[in-house]
Amino acid sequence: MHIYANPKRFLSLARWLMPLLFWSGLALALGAIAWGLAVVPPDRLMGESVRILFVHVPAAWLGMGGWGGLAIASAALLIWKHPLAGIAARAIAVPGMVFCALCLATGSIWGRPTWGTWWEWDGRLTSMLVLLFLYGGYIALSQAAAREGGSHKIAAIFGIVGAINVPIINRSVVWWNSLHQPPSITVGKSAIDATFLVPLLISTLGFSLLFGALVLMRMRALIAEQQVEARLRRRALDDTSPVPRPNLAAAVGEGA
Repeated sequence: MHIYANPKRFLSLARWLMPLLFWSGLALALGAIAWGLAVVPPDRLMGESVRILFVHVPAAWLGMGGWGGLAIASAALLIWKHPLAGIAARAIAVPGMVFCALCLATGSIWGRPTWGTWWEWDGRLTSMLVLLFLYGGYIALSQAAAREGGSHKIAAIFGIVGAINVPIINRSVVWWNSLHQPPSITVGKSAIDATFLVPLLISTLGFSLLFGALVLMRMRALIAEQQVEARLRRRALDDTSPVPRPNLAAAVGEGA
């Protein structure tokens, strides 16, 4: 992986990988959502509201998984000083925050008919809301560092420390009494019927591929932005450099 820390090599890889991830992810996600809306029958307990899970579950997975990727990129920036590690972390933050917000929104829509309330301050919902605020804090720190030309180390440390919240989200329904249902999918086991599980897994895969494509898009955009800023700085330095003045005495001597 170290060879792809070079921006030129990374851009050559991203040029063909990005459209592959985007179009395959879009096809899988749309196909799974259509499957969930038109083919899957209503659940015996949740009724028609079960269909929102085909967006809610992938959004929850990517909200948490996005911060995991952000933390890994932040660690690579601090340990190995990879030139693209900070860019990768910044690129992950925005789509991660979007999916986290989508998780909270779809969860509230699902909770209204199921629990009888839009919101409940239980462990799972509260820790997910904290993750949304963490994303906002990281984005603010990284943008401030980029705007002022400062170090991204503070944002990287914040990304690593914030990862503590991810296992809290995952285990919250086990540690505390919660309205949220316990984990339905664990290692080697699933409490979800295959009728719902298959399109749910396809939807999760599709949204994950879309997430990867969005991250690559943002990385390319951030690299291009840095290259433009570097050229503008060089041009500004050239414009402010002193212009050599002609030596009048030498000119007069030559004329004589």
